[in-house]
Amino acid sequence: MEKSWLSKFLPNDEYKERKMVYFIAESAVILALLLVVFALINNYSLYGNSTTGTITLLALFFFIAYILVRYTLSGIEYTEVTTKTKYTKERKAILTRSIVSIILIVIFSIVIQGIPANLSESADIVGPAILIGIFTFFGNYTSLRKSYNKNRNLLDE
Repeated sequence: MEKSWLSKFLPNDEYKERKMVYFIAESAVILALLLVVFALINNYSLYGNSTTGTITLLALFFFIAYILVRYTLSGIEYTEVTTKTKYTKERKAILTRSIVSIILIVIFSIVIQGIPANLSESADIVGPAILIGIFTFFGNYTSLRKSYNKNRNLLDE
C-alpha cells in the first residue's frame, strides 16, 4: 500500500493491512449514509432548518471531496495513457465530455425550471453549468496529467 498518514495506524502484514483498509472504507460509507439520514432528519423534521444539519452536510461534503481529490491527485485513473498521442487524444476527449456536460446541464435546467425570461434567469442557468464544466475539465485534466507522468516514470524505471 502506498504510504500515507493512514499507513502509520495499519498493521505491517500486507493481508491484515488490506483487510483493515476495507473495514475503514466500509465504515466510512456507513458513516456517510448516517450523515445523510441525520441531515435529512434535522433539516426536514419538526425543527425546521438547523445549523446542525448544515454542519452535517458540510462534513459529508468534506468526506466526498477528500476522496475525489486524493483519487484525482493519485494518478491511477488513466492507466493506459503512456504516449504523447494517447495523452493528446484523452485530453480532447476530456474537453468534449466537459462541453457535453455543460450543454446537458443547461438543457435539463431549462426543462426543469422553464425557459428563462430575462438575462438574470439565463445567468442562473448557464453560470452554474459553466462552473461545473470548468471544475470537471480541470479535475479530469489534472488526473490525466498526473496519470501520464506516473505512467511515464514507471516505464522509465
